[in-house]
Amino acid sequence: MTSPQPFPRLVIAGVSSGVGKTTLSVGLARALRRRGLRVASFKCGPDYLDPTYLTRASGVQSHNLDGWMMGREAVLDTFTGEASGADISIIEGVMGLFDGAHPTLEDGSTAQLAKWLAAPVLLVADAGGMARSIAALARGFSDFDRELNVAALACNRVGSAGHLELLRTALASPPPSPAPHAKALPLLGGLGKQPQLAFAERHLGLHSADAESVPEELLERWADQVEQGFDLEALLALARSAPALCPLAAPARASRQLRCRIGVALDAAFHFYYAGNLRRLEQLGAELCYFSPLEARELPAVDGLYLGGGYPELHAARLSENEELRAAIRNFAAAGGPIYAECGGLMYLVEAIRTRDGQRHPMVGCLRGEAVVRERLVALGYVEVETVAPSPLGPPGLRFRGHQFRYSELQGAEHDAPTYAILRRRDGERFLEGHCAGQVLGSYVHAHWASNPRVAEGFVQTCAEHRVRTGA
Repeated sequence: MTSPQPFPRLVIAGVSSGVGKTTLSVGLARALRRRGLRVASFKCGPDYLDPTYLTRASGVQSHNLDGWMMGREAVLDTFTGEASGADISIIEGVMGLFDGAHPTLEDGSTAQLAKWLAAPVLLVADAGGMARSIAALARGFSDFDRELNVAALACNRVGSAGHLELLRTALASPPPSPAPHAKALPLLGGLGKQPQLAFAERHLGLHSADAESVPEELLERWADQVEQGFDLEALLALARSAPALCPLAAPARASRQLRCRIGVALDAAFHFYYAGNLRRLEQLGAELCYFSPLEARELPAVDGLYLGGGYPELHAARLSENEELRAAIRNFAAAGGPIYAECGGLMYLVEAIRTRDGQRHPMVGCLRGEAVVRERLVALGYVEVETVAPSPLGPPGLRFRGHQFRYSELQGAEHDAPTYAILRRRDGERFLEGHCAGQVLGSYVHAHWASNPRVAEGFVQTCAEHRVRTGA
């Protein structure tokens, strides 16, 4: 067993969604990077977009940590593996500190991950219009779960320097009825109201942090705000106060033996991937070959395709106009090429996407049906999946966990034999989903393969077998 090692780390958690966790995490990551520190970053929960901001700010790929989808061992393995060698790890929370997959349990919450990682928590609150009440809020959060180290407070939307000092005074003052275990949290800083610096949003949340949507200047200005509004030395000291952890006994490396090449769709239309899933494919011996369904006119020389989620509905006209690539994917599928698609990838593989304006845009057509985009959210939440038929992932009986977040639904494929039996975590409803034709599999589920590594192994094996058949 390896000996414990220091992993300076800090969980940035909110009292609720929308209080500024991403802003503070991004600004802090860039501010510390300016100092020459190596910053590792992580995002709690299933979100695909916040990690793109953390990746841009830190200069290093950010990874998701999700207690419900991944489990404790995979969370610890991912964290220690990716944080190794970093001077500090910033872990951005999800929703409110104690919010997760269940209203009375900590499963999937930031609090659960903070306890697993033995990490101090910096609690972020929206202090707009607040004074003495900040003390009641802070004491309530710090006393709710005594196994959790809620160590300090950060305030957002602070009105002025005087307002910040008022908040600090309120936090330090004794309550009228002291609780035996509640503690006064130190206020390590605050961010002012900066609506002109707000990150742009769209229907799935924030824009992905590409250079066009999030220019370098914006990241630098948020770093300026954090440097001016926070005690960075106190934040570093707090991160360094975390106890040592035992790292992976043997960090997994990419296989030296090339088993197959997998084409991964990556552009403005397709970019929702868990970094851990891609890393896992490489560790199993797959070479990842990235291509753009918007721009490429032919497929790279590959043995399988992985089409992730994203915004195909926003680029439906361009995707449809690229008839050469659509034909290339159909031909690849017709030759027995394995294709695995999630959500946006499924929308691309069916016969057409019908956008909100009623326009029908022909797509690849490997799978039956038409993806119809709705005005309202169609599905949201964690799901458990069991395969009920053979697929490119392997034989039936595979179980794994994932997440759905979508505004579209598939019509015209109701009579297809389903591949997935799904249990929705929120309400316990069971339903059938997953569409398979030959070696093509598409579903609305975004799977995290840490929940069952056999799934990734099955897909790599299917691609490797296709490579042997075609003599590549």
